[in-house]
Amino acid sequence: MKSVLCSFLVVVYCLALLAAAPEEKAARPQYDQKRQLIRPADYREWMFLSAGYGMNYSPGSDGHEMFTNVFVQRWAYDEFAKSGKWPEQSMFVIDERDAASRSSINQKGHYQTDLAGLPVEVKDSAHNPTKWAYYFFGADGKTAEAMPHGNPCYACHDAHAAVEHTFVQFYPTLKVIAKQFGTYNEAREQATDAK
Repeated sequence: MKSVLCSFLVVVYCLALLAAAPEEKAARPQYDQKRQLIRPADYREWMFLSAGYGMNYSPGSDGHEMFTNVFVQRWAYDEFAKSGKWPEQSMFVIDERDAASRSSINQKGHYQTDLAGLPVEVKDSAHNPTKWAYYFFGADGKTAEAMPHGNPCYACHDAHAAVEHTFVQFYPTLKVIAKQFGTYNEAREQATDAK
């Protein structure tokens, strides 16, 4: 009887550890002693939201077209799927990559090459008085300071984002969810001249 009880307790303990492990490993914003965001190391393992090519929010173009790959933590995606809102400590990483078109066997179209930069958007009221903050990491940057509140990224997201401060209008899988929960701002989908 004792061996059955011990076996049962060991199984319960192991299940409790397994249930707790993913939450402990869940990616959250990390800051250094200067309150700078530490670059998320494993963002390419997060939930992939969408990719763009040559997107530019201003009417003029500088001619340098890049790929943008957007990732968000899996747990934040799951919370959004349940409510249509982003939980605290959500992070969006935009992996900006240069584009090439002709090399090796490729004759048409474009493909991604080197990392050009890494903008990160964070929802973290404990560290940012305006709740949302924007950071930019160079290709090799390890930490980044929050951009000042009046920066162009904050202003553009504030004026044009379809859900909170996020451009859900460009993420097809999330757009459907936000519409179901009534958190989607339809007017933000209309074409405008952003500055």
